[in-house]
Amino acid sequence: MTEKKKTKTAKKIPHTSFAELGLDDHLIKHLSEVGYVTPSPIQVELIPIAVTGQDCIGQARTGTGKTAAFSLPILQQIDLRRPGAQALILAPTRELSEQVAEEIRKLCPDKTLNLAVLVGGKPVRPQENQLKKGAQIAVGTPGRVIDHINRGNLKLNTLKYIVLDEADRMLDIGFRPDIEKILRKCPTERQTLLLSATLPPPVERLAQRYMQNPVMIDLSDNKVSVDAIDQYYITVDPNRKIKLLTQLLFQERPKQTIVFTRTKRGADKLDRIFSKKLKDVAAIHGDLPQTKRDRVLKKFREGKIRLLIATDVMGRGIDVSGISHIINFDIPEFSDDYVHRIGRVGRLSSDQKGAAFTFVAPDEGEQLTNIENRINHMIAEFRVDNFEAYKPQKPRKKIEKVSHLGNTEHLINPEFGDF
Repeated sequence: MTEKKKTKTAKKIPHTSFAELGLDDHLIKHLSEVGYVTPSPIQVELIPIAVTGQDCIGQARTGTGKTAAFSLPILQQIDLRRPGAQALILAPTRELSEQVAEEIRKLCPDKTLNLAVLVGGKPVRPQENQLKKGAQIAVGTPGRVIDHINRGNLKLNTLKYIVLDEADRMLDIGFRPDIEKILRKCPTERQTLLLSATLPPPVERLAQRYMQNPVMIDLSDNKVSVDAIDQYYITVDPNRKIKLLTQLLFQERPKQTIVFTRTKRGADKLDRIFSKKLKDVAAIHGDLPQTKRDRVLKKFREGKIRLLIATDVMGRGIDVSGISHIINFDIPEFSDDYVHRIGRVGRLSSDQKGAAFTFVAPDEGEQLTNIENRINHMIAEFRVDNFEAYKPQKPRKKIEKVSHLGNTEHLINPEFGDF
């Protein structure tokens, strides 16, 4: 019987600069050159542990600087003189994989770094060529990573570090079998870092099985996640949500907004409606061709799209500093999804306080309560100017009781039509 692995809790360390986190001078100098001055809380907590080689679980909301937190220790420790995969980073979506790779390239002071991005929706051959050139870091989605392992393109015998980024979302999508297959193929002597906004039981079981005495960093209750975002709910009839969204956008005039829907069909419907009313509108979801998704995200990052309509899975790949508003057109089914959604607003490099609005139908009060319990915060009600959340019912004309029918035409209210 396998001995139960223990999870240690990290002690709070009052570091205020990257120079105090155990990083070497060469890396610190480069960080300053690319605009990294003050580390975020997750970077302060995770980097000093990761540079020692210990396994670590970092729980923090989306947009708190997790990518740099796990990338910097890896960049400090890999040997760029040696070809072959030394670090493997798994992410839930193609978009997030590409953003992680872009961030790593920015953080690396040595331009000889060879990095491969292994994602579906893109040709296999260029990825294969990048691996054959001796990529030291591979970033990708579990499905495509498994594909390259099976093809013999990605060899894991030289692997020293593996990162599970946004582990909760990867399991939500259904990647657990692929992740476990990859982890079983990795060398036993390795460092494993797991980053997640939430730690539901499936993620805990994964950590228990494949990590060695991990140190636990829990910043999920950090009040920054609440204080940095004004959160509101608006009670509304389902058939008046489109009108509410129109009024809210007109009133708030956001810099950049993501509107979340539960379904791809819902995202497409809003896109069709608002593309006729507003400029700079687009939708993104899993059914769009990869080239179009890339084009939409590029325009959104450049500020050329101001209103982006997204499903939950696609929203996880969006890492943009200028997002001022999140609007939950459909209340998330699971409270953890709410955490992920609002994590898109008020990004690290933004100097403005963001706002999140959630539309709540009369029968969705329980979901709202679950969300408030999850974030340990009461969400304030918001009222939109000159908007009636419920369609007013026109009163029926009173019909006096008669003892005989006779001619009843004078009793019929013409507003009700024929009956």
